[in-house]
Amino acid sequence: MTDTRPATTLADRALLRLAGDDPRGFLQGLVTNDMAGPLPYWAGLLSPQGKALFDFLVWADGADLLLDVERDARDALARRLTMYRLRRAITIASEDSLAVHWSPERPADDAVPDPRLAALGWRWLAPADAGDASAPWRAHRLAQGVAEGRAELGDGETLWLEANARELGGVSFAKGCYVGQENTARMHHRSKVNRRLVVAPLAPDEAKVRALYPELGLMVALRRVEALGDALRPTWLAEALDAEA
Repeated sequence: MTDTRPATTLADRALLRLAGDDPRGFLQGLVTNDMAGPLPYWAGLLSPQGKALFDFLVWADGADLLLDVERDARDALARRLTMYRLRRAITIASEDSLAVHWSPERPADDAVPDPRLAALGWRWLAPADAGDASAPWRAHRLAQGVAEGRAELGDGETLWLEANARELGGVSFAKGCYVGQENTARMHHRSKVNRRLVVAPLAPDEAKVRALYPELGLMVALRRVEALGDALRPTWLAEALDAEA
């Protein structure tokens, strides 16, 4: 019998496993979100200036942690984390027996809502299926106005709050210090983010384009909040802009 179920594997995502001596404690001093809380969370690893280097979802697997990151960035993230590991007895290794899955509707009991935004759909970890849901996931995500990955956030180019991390649950202001915390906290306490990473219709003369998706007629760009123009303004972003205004 032919299997007609839609593919759910996100083939452009991959997993890193952190195991050994207190992986939560290790990440707690590095990333933007609170590893002491319930997982999964969306988090970022920033430069000392508070700009996004990597973004990922953090899952718990017993005492281990699994980082759900874009496949093309997995090795670079592993090298960066290894640099911070020093002599700590933690292993940081690719986890290829599991894959990241997504569906716009809840498909199984072990699926959870995307921690950034419930409208993004459901996510879970399991062995890969035969297909690739990366294209429908990308279209769905961009329709919700959510940017992710180095192509869209830039490689050390975008301040974490400019990437809408506060609105999408990607930062804790109650935890202790982490890399890039000083500038992130300062911007938060100013209660004003001057630029926003937004999804907008394609524009040939856009100054700060981060990623182009001609097949969707969309792009991701960094714009000043007073000049968002025709950018998508989903409810979560509109409410944030109204509060700041």
